[in-house]
Amino acid sequence: MRYIVIGAGAVGGTVGARLAGSGCEVVCVARGAHREALERDGLRLVTPEGAHVHRVPVVGGPEELGELRADDVLLLAVKSQDTVAALDAWAPRPVAGGGTAGERLPVLCLQNGVANERMALRRFARVIGVCVWLPATYVEAGTVGAGGAPLTGILHLGTYPRGRTEPVLEAVAADLRASHFDAPLPDDVMPWKYAKLLGNLANAVEALTGPVEGPEALALVEAARAEGSAVLEAAGIAATSEEEARRVRGDRVELRPLPGIPRGGGSTWQSLTRGAASAEADWLNGEIVLTGRLHDVPAPVNETLRTLVNEAVRAGRGAGAYTVAEVRERIAAVRG
Repeated sequence: MRYIVIGAGAVGGTVGARLAGSGCEVVCVARGAHREALERDGLRLVTPEGAHVHRVPVVGGPEELGELRADDVLLLAVKSQDTVAALDAWAPRPVAGGGTAGERLPVLCLQNGVANERMALRRFARVIGVCVWLPATYVEAGTVGAGGAPLTGILHLGTYPRGRTEPVLEAVAADLRASHFDAPLPDDVMPWKYAKLLGNLANAVEALTGPVEGPEALALVEAARAEGSAVLEAAGIAATSEEEARRVRGDRVELRPLPGIPRGGGSTWQSLTRGAASAEADWLNGEIVLTGRLHDVPAPVNETLRTLVNEAVRAGRGAGAYTVAEVRERIAAVRG
């Protein structure tokens, strides 16, 4: 199999580098300065054990690969707000032997949130959801960091929707397990992804107010997650319990220091810190808002967090631009 990593940033770059390091064939999709650095210097992955450089082919998009191979596996690792554009670019590409990527190739959604699989299924017949437990950072062009050890991460894999047969699932899981990951195969991956969604609701708090420390910040996180749990319960959506997630994770993915790299924050924090043009809040906190509206359950905490992250992006405000008190005042205003 050949793995095509669509979005070789923090998560995609780490998975691609680990797969390449175990002997798998990998192609990275990247643009701009990141692509230039990958072509010039290779893909540099920094782990607690040190730095590893992998020379892998790099392309800017599907047109540079030409006809795709029948054994290609697409790893979709872009942020949720970029999913549709990426899927639309890759789905119509021809595959050797006939047909298109959307008709013939499997696509794995290595992404936060729970909407990507549905978007992919509109365009691809073979969709695999992935619950990503992988602490990773985009350090600079050409370099990503992954602080998990002794395993780099845990990637739960499952067909979407549940119950479909996917011939490559076992082979992909085996490759990941040989590449410093665990790759469980639950009967249904979506409860794991919904549990991760509840955890990711804290991303906005960290991005807006800085490290989640002290009783007020922790209370804000708890309020966002409690609101999320209430919304999912009202919608009849199952989420894996925190106890089960901790049991599976155990001490196999402990966050350790990376040599020469200061500890950063989560994905939304990273987006604001880099001055990115968009952030994931619409697909994390916004997912709770949407589901709450569908089931007549107000979600003022998550609505405010989503709104403030988007305001910060538009205004070019970096991470930590708000105090917890300012966020709480905005929540109170939404509640009326």
